[in-house]
Amino acid sequence: MTTQTSPSSTDISVLTGLGPLVFVVFFGFLAIGIPLPTLGLEVHGTLGFGASVVGWVIGSQSAATVLTRHAGGVYSDRHGPKRAVMLGLPLAVLAGLLYLLASSLTEPKFALGVLLAGRLILGLGESLFLTGTMSWGIARLGPARTGKVMAWQGIAMYGALAIGAPVGLAIQGRFGFTGVALASTLAPLLACLVAAGLARVPGSGGTRVPFYRVIGLIWRPGLVLALATVPFAVMSTFLALHFAAKGWEGAGLAITGFGIGYITVRLFIAHWPDKFGGVRVAGFSLLVEIAGQAVLWSADSALLALVGALLTGVGFSLIFPSMGVEATRRVAPELRGQAVGNFIAFFDIAIGLGGPAAGLLASGFGYGASFGIGTASAVLALVMLPLVARMGR
Repeated sequence: MTTQTSPSSTDISVLTGLGPLVFVVFFGFLAIGIPLPTLGLEVHGTLGFGASVVGWVIGSQSAATVLTRHAGGVYSDRHGPKRAVMLGLPLAVLAGLLYLLASSLTEPKFALGVLLAGRLILGLGESLFLTGTMSWGIARLGPARTGKVMAWQGIAMYGALAIGAPVGLAIQGRFGFTGVALASTLAPLLACLVAAGLARVPGSGGTRVPFYRVIGLIWRPGLVLALATVPFAVMSTFLALHFAAKGWEGAGLAITGFGIGYITVRLFIAHWPDKFGGVRVAGFSLLVEIAGQAVLWSADSALLALVGALLTGVGFSLIFPSMGVEATRRVAPELRGQAVGNFIAFFDIAIGLGGPAAGLLASGFGYGASFGIGTASAVLALVMLPLVARMGR
């Protein structure tokens, strides 16, 4: 029996090589985006638990993702990225089925336990399918187009989160949490069907490398990514509250402005990290992001805040692919999955810690002070760039 393998990366176009994987990432991430805004309503409104429990339920998935990124990378390197994807997506389907089971239980504590189990399984599933699709895309297009792979798969991730939230709320309003659970099951199932028809690429067969050794190779670009992600975490958490405290209209428009800046840059210049180098593109991007956060911090009108959000989106857009190029080119091909998995974990950690850390400052000095944290974090990322440039291969 013969096995189906991917054609040479030089023989495959960006559209045919990356398009199906972008589809897989988008529908896989809908399993995260659709239930995200509805979980609080279900846990608090239906099951009757407090805000702290809501936080645990929502945060448990991110915690599980961070803790399993390295393992997901190891699995992808050993068995091939397709197998990692084809294991991760069914786990996301299973998480949706557990949501469905929880919606049918009448005892709140049992329902909460099943929901938590689903969130933890979804975290492991995301580690596998996202790391796998990143490694799969790099293998299909070639390492020279790593930045483009990460840029377009990032569009799929953020697009799924942005679209999934209102879709999830609309489904819950009409069909309840049962409808949300069904949608969260069907989306990754569709992604799984598409992934199953794609040609595999072989795993490296390499041995597991200790976590600390992989981190030693990629921590510098990873730390730049984490610091540059803090402004995004701060905006996601406090922008709407800042507008409300100031009595301004248009918080939603400002968030949309961030998204427009972010996506426009990736649509038209996603190839820049591959063409000009990750450090150079990240340096320019960070300057724009710093400007955006500084404008938000000092804004005395909704219009200026909108400009700040737009600039932040433009600046943040290419940080992930720029530092991803620098991280992956420093490791051997057989460690690519582990490098990608651990690199993405820096983003997860920044999202998990950035908002709460800025919240401590905002509680004493107002919501606008959180953008001071975002400005300072982006400045530190810029200071770190020379260390990335001096990294040896």
